Amino acid sequence: MSRHVEELPCMRTFTVRDGCLALGGTPVTELVAKAGGTPIYLYDQLMLETRIAELRCALPGSIALHYAVKANPMPALLEFLAGRVDGFDIASAGELERLRAVGAAPERISFAGPGKRDEELATAVEHGVTLHIESAGELERVATFASPRRPTPRVALRINPDFELKRSGMRMAGGPQPFGIDAECVPQLLRRIDALPLAFEGFHLFAGSQNLRTDLLIEALEPMFQLIGELAAQAPGPVRHLTLGGGLGIPYFPGDEPVNLPAYGQSLGACLARHAAPLGETRIALELGRYLVGEAGVYLARVIDRKVSRGEVYLVTDGGMHHHLAASGNLGQVVRRNFPVAVANRMDEPARETVSVVGPLCTPLDRLAERVELPTAEPGDLIAVFQSGAYGLTASPIHFLSHPPPREQLVSPATQE
Repeated sequence: MSRHVEELPCMRTFTVRDGCLALGGTPVTELVAKAGGTPIYLYDQLMLETRIAELRCALPGSIALHYAVKANPMPALLEFLAGRVDGFDIASAGELERLRAVGAAPERISFAGPGKRDEELATAVEHGVTLHIESAGELERVATFASPRRPTPRVALRINPDFELKRSGMRMAGGPQPFGIDAECVPQLLRRIDALPLAFEGFHLFAGSQNLRTDLLIEALEPMFQLIGELAAQAPGPVRHLTLGGGLGIPYFPGDEPVNLPAYGQSLGACLARHAAPLGETRIALELGRYLVGEAGVYLARVIDRKVSRGEVYLVTDGGMHHHLAASGNLGQVVRRNFPVAVANRMDEPARETVSVVGPLCTPLDRLAERVELPTAEPGDLIAVFQSGAYGLTASPIHFLSHPPPREQLVSPATQE
């Protein structure tokens, strides 16, 4: 018997089979057993496909979808996305190597981020990857790699505008920033590009991330396109590519409301129509990471011990903050709040007690959930942490205390066979 996980926030796409959380139609107990145990990250392929389809339906047809590899660079996930998104955005040569390993075309890859090493710049130029320039100094360094033996370096300027995307989880623009080139300095660098042996590709503008306020996301569109139009008029050539950081967030906590994607897509289309003239044939890409993969992932850890300390119940698991720093609250939360959690093999049982879920590390920071209402769990039960598809394993201190790393698996319906 199967049903949807309707009682958990943001979990409507997951199902339960015979009291057990299921991904791809398979109970997680079976998936864990076949994978060899816990801790493990599971990513639901059907949920990824659904999210991509929702985006294609809601956004203007001319908008390309780019995946920000930093959100989750799991090889099987990248291979799956390579045939479904229009491009990738990377932040290191290591991410480039992962994409090359799954056959992603270099001309579909752009490389952003401050502090690119010379060897990273050289590698990107060698493979024809577009470099998103973060400073005047970086522009000059890229030019030194121009050579008759190499492809002409392809560059786009990342802009730090004089406005910000309000209410973002992380502010990536506005005011002083290590990211991008201050908007008022961009015209000077556009003139400099014209004097260097470089191929101008366009612009990159990433104003903020993890934003759930649809009205603010829409409000930011007009100044973004107005700025791009003004700079396009001063460019040394046509703006071939424009990469926009969408900033679309996903709900993690009680009271969070998901982004109204149809409303955002409609406003984006209207904004494109108003600014069609200066952009001409520009290929516009929306860079998304967390919004594509975040809700498709579940982190599972097994209860090793159940203990009571002065009246408080602790479920001690074999996973923790070394695998999932974000769930512990130590990846940017000012006030700690719990990710959605459940006892994955007791989904049909009501909550009976208040417990804290902790890991095996020797630090009080190692908490996956604090004072949550759950069914009574015993050693051997599985704890599921939802909203774990982005900024999980590779954003965590996996070498802390030298515990083994968790497993990862992309789950498709074929997994059942």
